[in-house]
Amino acid sequence: MILRQFLHREPVAISYLFGCGGRGLAAVVDPLEPITPYLEAAAAGGMAIRFVIDTHIHADHLSAGRALAAATGAAYVLWHGADALFPFRGVADGEVLDLGNVTAEVWHLPGHTPEHLALLVTDHTRAEEPWVVLTGHTLMAGDLGRTELATSAEAGACALFASIARLQTLPDFLEVLPGAYAGSVCGRSLSGKPCTTIGFERRYNRAFGIADATEFVRVMLAEIPPPPPDAARIRAANAGRVLAPA
Repeated sequence: MILRQFLHREPVAISYLFGCGGRGLAAVVDPLEPITPYLEAAAAGGMAIRFVIDTHIHADHLSAGRALAAATGAAYVLWHGADALFPFRGVADGEVLDLGNVTAEVWHLPGHTPEHLALLVTDHTRAEEPWVVLTGHTLMAGDLGRTELATSAEAGACALFASIARLQTLPDFLEVLPGAYAGSVCGRSLSGKPCTTIGFERRYNRAFGIADATEFVRVMLAEIPPPPPDAARIRAANAGRVLAPA
């Protein structure tokens, strides 16, 4: 498996390219402008980009997903229930995206936003178990994603509790590749380390370890940071509802 991580500072976010070098197929997750680095990384690995995936409709930055998909002929992928006004490849929970010797299983993990998804990635040349999980803004190193950018904070927190319970079933060794790190407006106690494991977060991430739903909602509703500037308009632009902010 080929895996490349792209760390962004303005805004703070993380994108990924992963895929099968042997079959020459790749996916890009949560891309930002400019799209050139993804094109160059795919070309360097001898891969064609088959899927461009947004884990959710972002409210903190403009997505380059549709632009990258148009430039490469890739399918632009969102959760099938996403409230977007443009054509996209809708995926369902449990659906598997095929990249040759590498596959990505879709998990619907609402909470940060209603349409949020994660990807369990398996390199079948190594094992038949997932190697990494791309969690977007659901589980990150040190904290969980805020829950009020697309719905009420309480409704989002209730949905996130169920999503986190699902992630808790994953093995400790599984690598977690999140969509943000310290400095992002989408979390509160994020680490500057842009990756982690299920086991480390199970042991040291306070919110991830809360087993009581009422306590979980209380913690998630406490000390919510200010929203990203122009968050509602950015999310609407990413959904194709308004023009992008200037």
